[in-house]
Amino acid sequence: MRQRRWLELVKDYDCEILYHPGKANVVADALSRKVSHSAALITRQAPLHRDLERAEIVVSVGAVTIQLAHLTVQPTLRQRIIDAQSNDPYLVEKRGLAEAGQAVEFSLSSDGGLLFERRLCVPSDSAVKTELLSEAHSSPFSMHPGSTKMYQDLKRVYWWRNMKREVAEFVSRCLVCQQVKAPRQKPAGLLQPLSIPEWKWENVSMDFITGLPRTLRGFTVIWVVVDRLTKSAHFVPGKSTYTASKWAQLYMSEIVRLHGVPVSIVSDRDARFTSKFWKGLQTAMGTRLDFSTAFHPQTDGQTERLNQVLEDMLRACALEFPGSWDSHLHLMEFAYNNSYQATIGMAPFEALYGKCCRSPVCWGEVGEQRLMGPELVQSINEAIQKIRSRMHTAQSRQKSYADVRRIDLEFEVGDKVFLKVAPMRGVLRFERRGKLSPRFVGPFEILERIGPVAYRLALPPSLSTVHDVFHVSMLRKYVPDPSHVVDYEPLEIDENLCYTEQPVEVLAREVKTLRNKEIPLVKVLWRNHRVEEATWEREDDMRSRYPDLFEE
Repeated sequence: MRQRRWLELVKDYDCEILYHPGKANVVADALSRKVSHSAALITRQAPLHRDLERAEIVVSVGAVTIQLAHLTVQPTLRQRIIDAQSNDPYLVEKRGLAEAGQAVEFSLSSDGGLLFERRLCVPSDSAVKTELLSEAHSSPFSMHPGSTKMYQDLKRVYWWRNMKREVAEFVSRCLVCQQVKAPRQKPAGLLQPLSIPEWKWENVSMDFITGLPRTLRGFTVIWVVVDRLTKSAHFVPGKSTYTASKWAQLYMSEIVRLHGVPVSIVSDRDARFTSKFWKGLQTAMGTRLDFSTAFHPQTDGQTERLNQVLEDMLRACALEFPGSWDSHLHLMEFAYNNSYQATIGMAPFEALYGKCCRSPVCWGEVGEQRLMGPELVQSINEAIQKIRSRMHTAQSRQKSYADVRRIDLEFEVGDKVFLKVAPMRGVLRFERRGKLSPRFVGPFEILERIGPVAYRLALPPSLSTVHDVFHVSMLRKYVPDPSHVVDYEPLEIDENLCYTEQPVEVLAREVKTLRNKEIPLVKVLWRNHRVEEATWEREDDMRSRYPDLFEE
């Protein structure tokens, strides 16, 4: 390649090329080398020239000498700062004192700049200071550092009044940092415990455990229903193909048949609970539905905690007992309901029926218990009051522990906030880009405050599948700046606030040949990605997932 470049250079000249042996070329002839023409070519290289301009570097070619070239590199930002010092009255005054030798901390540099403790003074309220802050924060050579790092880097070379405060304010207004930086403070929103129920099975919570191994009867789902007062629970196996009507039949046969119609149901926003059929059924039966806010399962913490216990039982069952998990599910339900619960100070069976059920471990004699009429009612009422008192004590203790690790944050109606998303969940492809997606999207305007720690946001039509009420821990305050141009780009985000990549076009095809077979590959361009980020995928895999991509 080197010889070819030289041939292209000398082809326009009428000359004869003679071979000169290397051992005879003892001293290189400087007069035979390219001089100013080579240096001029350097300055006309477009990529290099753009990088030098971005770095505020002036490139000039010196006089032709016996050298190949004399390249001078000099930043222009320092000279512009020195020129702008004459427009700042404070620095003009300090310059006069420095020239008279009356300012100890101020001095003059060799290029005429005013220095404060050997640091260049930057004038206030000048465009050059804004340019300096932008260069130190958002240029490719700095990559959005935090306020402390940026201040420490700048203070070694520059100085101006209120420098640390202005650097912190500049970083806080950066739109990119607001969208991508992870929050380092305590989570927002103090703990808000649910009200304590008045009676047994009046207030229940429910959730689904999905993705379980398929049993011989086809079960892959467990419906967990728990009473919020006595902590007693029912585990109902089911199939992922069940309709809302089928789940309603199980609800009537497994819950209502045993405990009656509850007053309220706490659940997440699963499609089974938000369906029109389920809502209509509960409205007809007079049951209030209390849904958790979007992407905040802590609201239904009672059921989520029970799910963890049940999943541990399922794992132990799979290791220790033969057969499918559904054949042992009724025993898991008995074991849970007959075991001690710290919150209520007794077993759920004891809270529900007045005493624990007998088991091979706790085998008690059956005798006649003559507790009739008013005494029985009084005993039950005393047990309920004792349970409610213990639950109140447990809630107070949990709130005191939780609030230590949280901060109280409030927004006003009309404020704009960013919404926290989970870019890694639901991503089909682009693990690298998916993980590097923004942590926050927006900003969105707050329309209404719902309760102490929830807000309703004005979401765009592209996010219509996401519920518009969010917990305060999902929000980040937007710090406005006149320079911000928020160009909202539609994102494909599902109801769990997750991204999903979609292919756009097949750019190329290739067949990878192995020892015994050939694998057809296609180069796929994905939506919201550049051509350079296209990936090679198996053609049969892409055809099965995206048949529309291959339609002519």
